Amino acid sequence: MIYLNNAATSYPKPSCVKEALQAYLNSTPASQFRGSEQIGRPDTEEICRKNLGKILGIKETGRIYFSSGATEALNTILCGMSDLLEDGEILVTQTEHNSVLRPILNHKCLKKFQMVTVPCTMDGEVTAEALEKSVTDRTRAIIVNHCSNVTGRVQDMNRIGEFARRHHLFFAADVSQSAGCLPVCADEWGVDALAFTGHKSLMGIPGTGGYYISPVWKMRPLQYGGTGRNSSQLIYEEGDYEYETGTQNLPGIAALGAATEYILETGLQTIMEREEHLMRILYEGLGAMSGITVYGSRETCKGPVMSFNFKNLSPSDAAYIFQNIYGITVRTGLHCSPLIHQAMGTEKQGTVRISISCFTTEEEIMEFLKAAGQMACAGIGEKI
Repeated sequence: MIYLNNAATSYPKPSCVKEALQAYLNSTPASQFRGSEQIGRPDTEEICRKNLGKILGIKETGRIYFSSGATEALNTILCGMSDLLEDGEILVTQTEHNSVLRPILNHKCLKKFQMVTVPCTMDGEVTAEALEKSVTDRTRAIIVNHCSNVTGRVQDMNRIGEFARRHHLFFAADVSQSAGCLPVCADEWGVDALAFTGHKSLMGIPGTGGYYISPVWKMRPLQYGGTGRNSSQLIYEEGDYEYETGTQNLPGIAALGAATEYILETGLQTIMEREEHLMRILYEGLGAMSGITVYGSRETCKGPVMSFNFKNLSPSDAAYIFQNIYGITVRTGLHCSPLIHQAMGTEKQGTVRISISCFTTEEEIMEFLKAAGQMACAGIGEKI
């Protein structure tokens, strides 16, 4: 099997991730702050937080909180933000994922805000002009997807951070697609909040992720429960909140800690160079095929993900052929980001998406291009 769906969940995982998970499951259970068995042990969560701080560009790693993934993280950020801001508008870019769009449009606590979409170009760029045309005196916040999970377009977050500061906006970043494979500089960007997932390019397992909240903001948490600290306290004073409640996914956090260690030891630059080389081969190879439309280019889309379509095959038919004839796993559809497809003109059927990791080989890419070339040359209903 050739796996090219790493933007959904990365595969394979580094061997150290599997070893860390197995080691944790074989050890005596430990709960943060709750048992004497942890005395003298390095804290699994704190080790992982420090590694994440280096990868995400966050100095105050104690402000990084774990969750089940980016969806829970974004819901927490958005609902917490709603308590702190006056009624008005929230800017979202046309590249955003449904884990941003659906909370804003469905949570009762967010009904006081009007969602305003900042348009993007066909390959997913959010321009300075589009930002300035979208902001008004009622705008309170902006939510930005750092790297598009559809086209791989990476936004200029320094520019957007400056825009947010100039207009006094709450600035939240979604780095689910970029953390672990592209530079993320949360402190430098000036984000107020940031959400990440652990199972994509951070190379952890599903069910892990988290968020960062700037010390400036005392956001109300999404849920309450046991924390192992001060169990007699039932009512929280304003701002005196705890964000990690219930039994944490410590096996997953241990695996994520090992994954982040792998990234730091390998080096982000090394990972980027490997993936950039493979993506260039993909863009050049698919771009040379007359029966294929590629959305974006390597000059503008720097993430390890790209979208394309066959002129003679629907995305769903293409995926079926890739999987069942060639043994290649891709993804098709709208990829949970419906608005960007309006800019791309692919809102009806979506696209075929391929996404790589640093474990993808050049031989696998060449096999994929060979298969794609044969499919592009065949007519609908003809034998591939």
